[in-house]
Amino acid sequence: MAILLIAEHDNSALKSATLSTVTAATQIGGDIDLLIVGSGCTPVADAAAKVPGLRKVLVADDAAYDHEIAENVADLVKGLAADYSHILAPATTNGKNFMPRLAALLDVGQISEIVSVEAADTFKRPIYAGNAIATVQSLDPIKVVTVRGTSFDPAATEGGSATVENLSQVSNTGLSRLVSEELAQSDRPELTTAKVIVAGGRGMGDKAHFAMLDALADKLGAAVGATRAAVDAGFVPNDYQIGQTGKVVAPELYIGVGLSGAIQHLAGMKDSKVIVAINKDEDAPIFQVADYGLVADLFEAVPELEKAL
Repeated sequence: MAILLIAEHDNSALKSATLSTVTAATQIGGDIDLLIVGSGCTPVADAAAKVPGLRKVLVADDAAYDHEIAENVADLVKGLAADYSHILAPATTNGKNFMPRLAALLDVGQISEIVSVEAADTFKRPIYAGNAIATVQSLDPIKVVTVRGTSFDPAATEGGSATVENLSQVSNTGLSRLVSEELAQSDRPELTTAKVIVAGGRGMGDKAHFAMLDALADKLGAAVGATRAAVDAGFVPNDYQIGQTGKVVAPELYIGVGLSGAIQHLAGMKDSKVIVAINKDEDAPIFQVADYGLVADLFEAVPELEKAL
């Protein structure tokens, strides 16, 4: 039994979600090969080879894989799939982009966002916005699986000695191309890896008032997140969104300000170690999961909290 793990990286280092997926792969058992796909991604290979538990690091470095176009990545992995019993990827925005396409090309079902490995063919995953956990067994010859990184500890980055192999085949389907991209620039920690997160909801009122969370986040060294309602209202960009249709986070401290705690949002943050909620509605669902709750007007509480820090 062999496992192919598709890496998430930034062309210079592996993302934390990839290291968590390595941990999940080791729990399945068998030989593990890591596939690095991209354009100018070769520098990642040397660091990846040091991750314990990996047999080989496969590198597909070509202009066709620039920005990891889903059609090209899926076609590449399809050509490699016959040698593997499992294909894993982090359940990130990138993994959610190409893994369903790969599953369709292989004519198998996808098992999404696993949180536990029960056996080589059996996994646990959340359903109903995380309100229930399903145990799923796959009978497909190739298991296509995405891994929720917050549910597995990251693997070590030193101690391994995997061999590095450059792939010569290039998959360029010509089905799509990247026209442009706009990246949000921030000096704050990345949302999915931040140890402290300050998140706001519809209760912030408007874009100008939402900005008060920035000052609080700066003092705490925190990332800033938001509910879907806040994103849809235009308070912040959609890369701030936490929840079922956004990012899944599990920081050491999560401060929710002016958010009600709808189940779609809770699905993305209820694994946080300590949850603090500030809301003027004492019946808000967020207080049911919060470790500490403050029933107060956020426009008074947040400035006082910031001043106290």
